[in-house]
Amino acid sequence: MSSSGTGGKSFAPPIGFRFGATAAGVKEAGGARKDLALVASEVPCAAAGVFTVNRLCAAPVRYGAGRLPADGIRAVVANSGNANALTGPVGSADERAVAAAVAKALGASSEQVLTASTGAIGIRLPVERIVAAAPALVASLGDDVAAAAAAIRTTDLRTKLAFRQLELGGKTVRFAAIAKGSGMIHPQMATMLCFIATDARVAPDVLQRALVGAVDETFNTITVDGDMSTNDSVIALANGASGAPAVTAGSAEFTGLQRTLTELCAELARAIAADGEGATKLLVVDVAGVPDREMARDLARAVAGGSLVKSGIFGGDPSWGRILAALGARIGARAFAVDPAGVCLDVQGVRVYEQGGPVAFDKDELSKKMQAAEIAVRLDLGVGAASARALGCDLTFDYVKINAEYYSGPAAQAPRQAVGAGNRPLIVEALSYIRRFAGKRAVIKYGGAAMIDPALKRSFAEEMVLLQSAGLRPVIVHGGGPEITKTLEKMGRKSEFADGQRITGAEEVRVVEMVLTGRINTEIVGLINSLGGNAIGLSGKDGRLLVAHKLAPAPGKPDLGFVGEIDSVNSDLLDMFLERGYLPVISPVGFGTDGSSYNINADVAAGEIASACGAERLIFLTDVAGILDDEGRLISQIKAGELEAKLGKSIRGGMHVKAQAVLHALAGGVRAVHIVDGRTPHSVVAELFTDRGVGTLVT
Repeated sequence: MSSSGTGGKSFAPPIGFRFGATAAGVKEAGGARKDLALVASEVPCAAAGVFTVNRLCAAPVRYGAGRLPADGIRAVVANSGNANALTGPVGSADERAVAAAVAKALGASSEQVLTASTGAIGIRLPVERIVAAAPALVASLGDDVAAAAAAIRTTDLRTKLAFRQLELGGKTVRFAAIAKGSGMIHPQMATMLCFIATDARVAPDVLQRALVGAVDETFNTITVDGDMSTNDSVIALANGASGAPAVTAGSAEFTGLQRTLTELCAELARAIAADGEGATKLLVVDVAGVPDREMARDLARAVAGGSLVKSGIFGGDPSWGRILAALGARIGARAFAVDPAGVCLDVQGVRVYEQGGPVAFDKDELSKKMQAAEIAVRLDLGVGAASARALGCDLTFDYVKINAEYYSGPAAQAPRQAVGAGNRPLIVEALSYIRRFAGKRAVIKYGGAAMIDPALKRSFAEEMVLLQSAGLRPVIVHGGGPEITKTLEKMGRKSEFADGQRITGAEEVRVVEMVLTGRINTEIVGLINSLGGNAIGLSGKDGRLLVAHKLAPAPGKPDLGFVGEIDSVNSDLLDMFLERGYLPVISPVGFGTDGSSYNINADVAAGEIASACGAERLIFLTDVAGILDDEGRLISQIKAGELEAKLGKSIRGGMHVKAQAVLHALAGGVRAVHIVDGRTPHSVVAELFTDRGVGTLVT
């Protein structure tokens, strides 16, 4: 029995599940934004749920909490833009009307459909609009998990989804999860929705037990603002379509199931904490050395949720005095029988306090570490063996702005902007970088969620137009793995990977070329040009841009088929387009001198192109915050030698290929390489044009 995460692969959704999204105009009649999501199974499921403990909870929560765990559930329908909370008895009637409409379109009974809502409180749900949209919602069902995840967003900046696989009894069991959450986050949960689909076979009560354990270890560790909402719900559906043996309580299979659910929820919990309204930094607080786990959890949450702590973190202040004050206050308020006098405090791995007094440390070095996108705080009281972690974020100007403008009223809410929007000092800061990069070349490898989420696609295209307008000369090299996988699956062909690279047969390479060059490349070029850019689409085969040969299999590794290794890059062709003001958009399909087409890893292609065209910078857009240390914390800056030492150890799979491309590009003359989170809007600009940056800088 083994489990695995996404790690460079693109997993198919669980067997028998489909995902849909449509625009119902929940907040405004005729609105174009998709605000209605559906997770549906072709067969009845076991269902489990964990819900808010707020006693003034929303109508969907009352219904779901009263029914689950249960058998026979077919679907969950969720709307954003309206909480269906505190509207009186009519709220329950509206909730059931939505379930009935979706059930009718699905060919199910209303009791088989669960509901969830998120948005403004105290406004009646526009049930007629949602009922009218139900047939279109069911018609949209397919494999596009990301569309459903995007439809449940409110003030979220990022679409949140995660996948896992687990081997049970020789069968592959798949998991897919979507979530939303940004503000009003505090244990137990709050203003968050999470829907998990799996093709595991498990009874409702066993699934409930596993889900409660997973939620307790993950979503119940988050605190953004100390406020608890009316709507938070985590619902899991299991349809048994994998053919794996049934999971029973207390078995090894149950341990694997709960571990996988916990990993899945942990990934989403970190994403929610990092996406706290207005947040610029994820705050990770570990408390150790106390007598029991519940005490450790309470203390960790108190520190992570302290307003003064959060404000200091936003300003780049280690805040060690505030951290200790928050710890001491909580111990006193709870009358915990522990003496904190011997506490040791580390901030970003730097010891700042121990055994009753401050410790001398390099303030300049710690100040640099405080600019990272993830801040780690560790407190060890030394009076016990229990420990716990809490996740939080900094408290910014934008948090106040967002929540001052968000109210329970009929007016439409203004779209949330990225942190720093309209902030004159940030613009002034950017000017020096714009001047520095004027006329310089930068290669951007475009991939991951930034190519799937419609809002992120537009954000990326806007950034490219901005970079061109600012005088930078960008070159885009794009991937397209998920779209290739989806296309192959529709053709009945299973995708296989080895060390993060797709095994590409003769049939697969034709699909790769069709998807990358014929579909994705055209779409990127069209979007950039529609926003005022000057992009031109190129295949690696055009003008012998990327001449390649078949990649020889490594000893003991499988033959990757038509996967190519680049022999040469036609930099003269790129020079011609760049000097004439074009933005080249390149699909990584290589030209073989034997007449074959070769699938080139987009990370590798980007590195080779950056070296060949004399790029000042190489930027990788990924689905992680950057390069992480052994404890999962972001490394904001790293030297090439340090990165090389991590290869094969803490860096594996898809990130291993990326890291090799980074090192090759640096050796080829690229001055610096950036790895940034493409799930955050405008991350390229934030990384290049600010002192702080948002990802990992490799030099």
